[in-house]
Amino acid sequence: MSDSTSTQRHWAVTVVVVCLAQFMVILDATITNVALPSIQKDLNFSPSDLQWVVNVYMLVFGGFLLLGGRAGDLFGRRRLFLAGVSLFTFASLLDGLATSPGFLVAARALQGLGAALVSPAALSIITTTVPEGPDRAKALGAFAAISGGGGAVGLLLGGLLTDALSWEWVFFINVPVGLVALALALRFVPESKAERRDGGFDLLGAALVTGGLVLLTYTIVKAQDFGWGSARTLGLGAASVGILAAFGAVQQRVKAPLVRLSIFRTRTLATANAATLLLMGGMNAFFYFSSLYFQQIHGYNALESGAAFVPMTVGIIAGSVISQRLIARFGVKAVLLGGFALGTLGLAWMTMLTPDSSYLAGFVPGIALLALGIGNAFVPLTLIATGGVDAADQGLASGLFNTSQQIGGALGLAVLSTVSTGATHGTAASDLVHGYTTAFAVGAGLLATAVLVIAAALRSREANASAAAAEGVEALVAA
Repeated sequence: MSDSTSTQRHWAVTVVVVCLAQFMVILDATITNVALPSIQKDLNFSPSDLQWVVNVYMLVFGGFLLLGGRAGDLFGRRRLFLAGVSLFTFASLLDGLATSPGFLVAARALQGLGAALVSPAALSIITTTVPEGPDRAKALGAFAAISGGGGAVGLLLGGLLTDALSWEWVFFINVPVGLVALALALRFVPESKAERRDGGFDLLGAALVTGGLVLLTYTIVKAQDFGWGSARTLGLGAASVGILAAFGAVQQRVKAPLVRLSIFRTRTLATANAATLLLMGGMNAFFYFSSLYFQQIHGYNALESGAAFVPMTVGIIAGSVISQRLIARFGVKAVLLGGFALGTLGLAWMTMLTPDSSYLAGFVPGIALLALGIGNAFVPLTLIATGGVDAADQGLASGLFNTSQQIGGALGLAVLSTVSTGATHGTAASDLVHGYTTAFAVGAGLLATAVLVIAAALRSREANASAAAAEGVEALVAA
């Protein structure tokens, strides 16, 4: 066997290992959704607190994502990858062993921290291990496909595991996968660090932004119990704003900030991240409340609930394929506006659901509109998120885009869950559905707001130029 063939096979195994870990991390953002009713019943979660099973994972994941990338540069990507997979695997075991709501939420937070170490390290390992050219393009394409498809697979796999075994197995499944990834990584993943490692490590910035976002989310969730105008709600809200303001001040003073705030002067980047926050808020809430609707109203088991989302996956893929052709013909801004408009109509359709609505007539049309809208929106969002920034800022821009997805989903779910709880005035099916449809209405409002933001802030010429500049790094940005 020639040296070149042996080297190629070695890095090919490296790509498989990091993609396996990335799949596990992305999967966990959605795999718990269809298991939520079982978790709620077994651990006695209150309806308003149940969302923390999903939310705390996304908040910690998103809050420490940029720090994870910086830590890999400073201390070694392989070292951080191994630490992240180890932490994620151990936290998954704790999740499955949880006996109380507090235990599970704490373990999910630990799992989110592990994910924040794994994901940026995995991508960096690919870009530093695989040679430039067609091989790296294929590797990045595989990584992007895993990142995009993991969430959709999670819904179906979560239903299968919950129905065939129990909800604990949506977490236990990570343990053997994580152990295999660790064993392979120890043998095949090489170590690498950034050539320049000056500037320090902004742990304070990461702690402030994550703490501020967690406190803000907690304030929104508990406002229904405390009262929106109560001293406790106002005090917690002021504290969360103060912590986030402190984060902004720190970023302007430290030598190597977690986020260089001046990057938001790039119009395309700022618009893409704002729209992504709104999109993920509406989309994650859709998965959350739809899972509850299927199981609590129509009596679906977990597997049937997961299967009900298959048209969503197909629609997103179809929308993504169509959007690339539409962009070439109509431009980025037009396709982006059309995608968000379709998504708005899809969630608006869901507001007409009743306890007696059938799956085909009541649900599928909304899924089709929402899925096609998301598919059409996500591709141009991905293109303009980094295309308008300098090459030196590509990593930061990509990290911000990924962070917007996680934080947007967490904050959106917090708001819509609080709205749903406030609109639910009983335990009858009609009362529960009224809460769900109210949340869908607010979700539609989030997407409609994104339409206004894009129409007002994005310039067609800048958007098209950014998309053209991003073509060379599309696989990287999509991850």
